[in-house]
Amino acid sequence: MLQTNFDLTTGLGSAEAALRLARDGANELSSHAQRTLLSDALALVREPMSLLLVACGAIYLVLGDVHESIMLLAFVLFIMGITLVQERKTERALAALRDMTSPRALVIRDGRRVRIPGREVVSGDLLVLSEGDRVPADVAVLDSSHLTVDESLLTGESVAVRKTAWDGAAAVSRPGGEDLSFAFAGTLVVEGTAVARVHTIGAATEIGRIGAALERSVPEQTTLQRETRRLVRRLAWVGGALSLLVVVVHGVARSSWLEGLLAGITLAMAILPNEFPVVVTIFLALGAQRLAKRRVLTRRIPAIEAIGSATVLCVDKTGTLTENRMAVQTIAADGESFDARRLEHEPLPEAFHEAVEYSILASRQDPFDPMERAFKELGEQRLAGTEHLHPDWTLVREYPLSRELLAVTQVWRAPGEAALVVATKGAPEAVADLCHLDEQARTRLRGQVERLGADGLRVLAVARGRVRDAPPAIAHDMDYEFVGLVGLADPVRKHVPRTVAECHAAGIRVVMITGDYPATAAAIAGQIGLDAAGAVVTGTEVASMTDAELQACVGDTAVFARVLPEQKLRIVEALRTAGEIVAMTGDGVNDAPALKAADIGVAMGGRGTDVAREAATLVLLDDDFASLVDSVRSGRRIIDNLRKALAYILAVHVPIVGLTLIPIFLGWPLVLLPIHIAFLHLVIDPACSVVFEAEPEEADVMLRPPRDPRAPLFDRRSIALSLVQGALVMLVVVAVYGLALSRGRGEADARGLTFTTFMVANLGLIFTNRTWSRVRTAIRGRNAALWWVTGGAVVFLALVLYVPGLRELFRFAPLRPRDILFCIGAGVLSVSWFEAFKAIRPRERHGIAAVAPVERRALASETLLRGEAAPTERPSAGVVRKASP
Repeated sequence: MLQTNFDLTTGLGSAEAALRLARDGANELSSHAQRTLLSDALALVREPMSLLLVACGAIYLVLGDVHESIMLLAFVLFIMGITLVQERKTERALAALRDMTSPRALVIRDGRRVRIPGREVVSGDLLVLSEGDRVPADVAVLDSSHLTVDESLLTGESVAVRKTAWDGAAAVSRPGGEDLSFAFAGTLVVEGTAVARVHTIGAATEIGRIGAALERSVPEQTTLQRETRRLVRRLAWVGGALSLLVVVVHGVARSSWLEGLLAGITLAMAILPNEFPVVVTIFLALGAQRLAKRRVLTRRIPAIEAIGSATVLCVDKTGTLTENRMAVQTIAADGESFDARRLEHEPLPEAFHEAVEYSILASRQDPFDPMERAFKELGEQRLAGTEHLHPDWTLVREYPLSRELLAVTQVWRAPGEAALVVATKGAPEAVADLCHLDEQARTRLRGQVERLGADGLRVLAVARGRVRDAPPAIAHDMDYEFVGLVGLADPVRKHVPRTVAECHAAGIRVVMITGDYPATAAAIAGQIGLDAAGAVVTGTEVASMTDAELQACVGDTAVFARVLPEQKLRIVEALRTAGEIVAMTGDGVNDAPALKAADIGVAMGGRGTDVAREAATLVLLDDDFASLVDSVRSGRRIIDNLRKALAYILAVHVPIVGLTLIPIFLGWPLVLLPIHIAFLHLVIDPACSVVFEAEPEEADVMLRPPRDPRAPLFDRRSIALSLVQGALVMLVVVAVYGLALSRGRGEADARGLTFTTFMVANLGLIFTNRTWSRVRTAIRGRNAALWWVTGGAVVFLALVLYVPGLRELFRFAPLRPRDILFCIGAGVLSVSWFEAFKAIRPRERHGIAAVAPVERRALASETLLRGEAAPTERPSAGVVRKASP
C-alpha cells in the first residue's frame, strides 16, 4: 500500500530501511540461477583433462594396478580443487563488479540525501530524481518540477511523457500516457526533478511482471577467448588424430593394446592445452577486479583488451583534468598582483587584504556558490587571526544580482559602529560603473581584465563603501571605492601534468574536449603540458567542417572548446576513421552516443548520469584523469602477462609431447605416464593462472607505443619463440633419457633423471618467461605466488623421488646427489639461452608502432631485413608521434 505521509525532508531511518531490506529482499529482478560449488565441480568433471585422467584410472584398474588408479583419481580431485579455487575467486570478482556497477539511487535517509546502490532501495524510500537518472523502482511522484520520463522501454511510446504530483488518493496506474503520477522501474528521466516515494521493488515492479530481466548479464566472449577456443579445438583434432595413431602403432608393434591406449591417452593429455581458455577468463576477470581497486569499474570485460591499446584519450576539462571547484588564483590591487595558488605557502601581503576581506563581505556567510566558497576558504587560510574577518557582523541588506546590474552588494553593521559597511563584487564593468571610474581608469581596468582572462580566469571586481543612514532602495544610490580584482579558476589536479607527460611517453595523444571558453581551455592546456601549439578549435568550427576536413583537423588538434555533445560524436568518429583507438570520457545524457561510438567509453562515476554509465565500458568512480591512465597501464600489464602465460603454456607442452611420442617411435620404454602428466599439471595450472597473473608490470610498460588490438595477441614471432623454447627443452630432456639408457641405467633410473630434469626446465620456463624484454634473475621482482608454486613443486618432487610408496607409483629410482646436480645443470642449460637472447636482441623495434605510415613501412622493411616480424600497420591520422626511447 502507498503511504500518504508527504514529509519530503526526513525519509526512512537507516534502521527501518535495513529491516525492510532484510524482509523484502534486494531491489533486483530475478536473474539466472547462481552457480554452486557442486555445479562447478560437475562441470570440471566433464572437462577433457578430467575425463582422460578418469579413463586412465579405469584402465589401470583393468590392468590390476589399484595403487596407480587411486593416485590418478587423487590427482583428478587435487587439480579440480586448484581449478575450483581459481574459478570461485573469478566468480567472486565478477559478482563484486556486478554489485558495484548496478544503477545508483539518490535517497533521503535520516533527513540526509545519500547515494546508494539501486539494489538497496526499499519500499517506502524517498527518491530524488533528476535528469539522466534511471528510475530504480516503481514510485509515486510526490513533488516535481517539469518532470518528463521516457517510458519507451515499457510502452513503446517514442515521446517522453510528463508527470504530475500524486494527490494521495489516486490508485496506482499502468505506464503510458501524459500527466500520470507514477513512474516505473527502468524508465529514464529526461527532464526536470522530483521527489518520489517507492511503492514496489524488484520482481513485483511493472518491468518485473513483464519478465524483462534488465539486470541479467550474459557473459561476453572476448576476442581473446574466441581465439584461444579456436586454437584449443584445432589442437584437440590434431591430438586426437596423433593419439589414435599412437594407439595403433603401439598395439601393432608391441602387441599391447591396453598399454597403447594408455600411451594414446597420455599423448592426448600432453597435447590438449586446456589451460588456454581458463587462463584468458581468469586474467580478464581478475584484471577487472584489480581495476576496481584503482577506482575504475569495468562494465564490459572486453574493455580490458581495448584499454591497453588506446592511442587517443579524449577527456573533458571540468572535474577530470581539474578539481571541479573554484579557487582564487590571482588578486590584483593598486597596480600589483599576487598569485595565490603559486605562492600558497607565503603570507598574503597587506596590499591585498582588503580585496579578500570585501569579497567575503559581498558573499553569504554560509556560501553555496563555488566562487563565494573560494573567497571564504582563502580568507580562512590567509586572514585567520587578523582584523579582516568579521563573523560577528550583522547583515542589514542585500542587493542581489540582476540583469540590469551584474553585481552583488551587501550592507553590514559592525558591533558598536553607527556607519554601515558596504561590500560589492561582480562583473568588472558593472563595478566600474558603480564606482564612477573615469575613462582612463576604465581603460586600465579593461587591460587588467583581459590579461587575467587570457590566463583562463573568471574575473570579478571588488568595491567598498559606507552608509551613514539606512541603506537606499537601489545599490546605485551609494558611493563606492574600487578595491581590486580577483581571478578565480578551477584548479588543475596536481598530478595531471605528470600524467599527461606519461601518456606522451607511452605514445598516447591526449585531446581535451570541453564546453568551456577557448581562452580557459587554452590556459588549462598550457598548465598541464598539453600540446596546444595549434589553434583551439571551437564547436562552431567543427559544425562547419565536412567529414574530410574534420578528419584532417583531428590529427593535429589537442584542444576543442565550446563543443556540444553531438560535435563530440563527430570528433570521436573522425578519430576512429583515422585509425585511432579512442577512449572517450563523458558524464551527461547527451554524451551517451559519443561514449558508445568510442572504442572505450568512460563515464564519470561521481558526476555522471546513469545513462552515461550504461553507455560506457568503464566508469571512473573518482572522475580522475589519473585513474584513466592507470587503467591504460593496467590494461597493458594484463595483456603483457597474458602473453607470457600463453607463451609458457605453449612452450611447456612441446617437451611433454616430445617425451610422449619419441620413445614410442624409437622403441624406448615410455617416459611419461598419465600420473606424470597429472603431476606436471599441479605445477602448470597454478603457474599460468596465478603466477603470471600476479606478475608486476614491466618497467617500460608506459614507455612504448600502444599495441594494435587488431593484431593477434600471439603473433608468429611469439609462437616461434615459444616453440623454440619448448623444442630446446625437449632436446635436452630426450638427450638425458637417451644418455641414461645408453649408459645402462635402468628404466626407473632413467625416468627419474629425465623427469627431474624436465621439472627443473619447467620451473626455468616460468622464470624466464616472466619477462621477454630484459634479463631477469630468479630472485628479481616481487611475486609471492611464484615462490609458493616453486616451493610446492620442489617439495612434491622430493616426495615422489624419496618416499618409497610414491616412488614406486611414479616408477622412479632414487637419485644420488650428483644425479640431482646433473639434472639441475641440464634443466638450467635448456632455458638459459633465452636469457642470453634477451640481452643481445635488438631493442629499437619498440619505437615502430607509434610513427606515421610512410616511416612505419620503412622501419618495417628494415625490421624484416633483420629477420624480425613486421608490426601490423594501422591507419594513422597523419601525425608523427615519436615514441620515447
